[in-house]
Amino acid sequence: MSSTDTAHHLDNRSIDERLQDLISRGYQFVHPRDAKGTVIAVVGVRAHDSVIDVVRLNAEDDVVATRMPGTEADILAPETVLWRTEGDAGAVLDKLLALPDGGDHKAGGPQPGGCWVATASGRATWLAAS
Repeated sequence: MSSTDTAHHLDNRSIDERLQDLISRGYQFVHPRDAKGTVIAVVGVRAHDSVIDVVRLNAEDDVVATRMPGTEADILAPETVLWRTEGDAGAVLDKLLALPDGGDHKAGGPQPGGCWVATASGRATWLAAS
């Protein structure tokens, strides 16, 4: 398949298919809720190598994906960003799926064991590194 064919193929896939691709690569999803229990976003996290990749879907046209060092204390507001993109779900998810594993980090760097992700007001869950 040529690069043009690959790009066309990616454009024709549904958001659900793209999300399934992320899950197959080790992303774990949480659904933070407000005080009333309403889902405010869908957040996917994958800790691997010495980086953490995060995608936050606020709406179909409001998606942000970020790659950061595995040492970041707050993955929803990182101090250091290695890569970031935002826009509509299809474009952002395709760019995230196109990222090479490992990304912009030094080989042999710190290996994260995982990270904590807020799931509800005052609650969090541990996502282990893949």
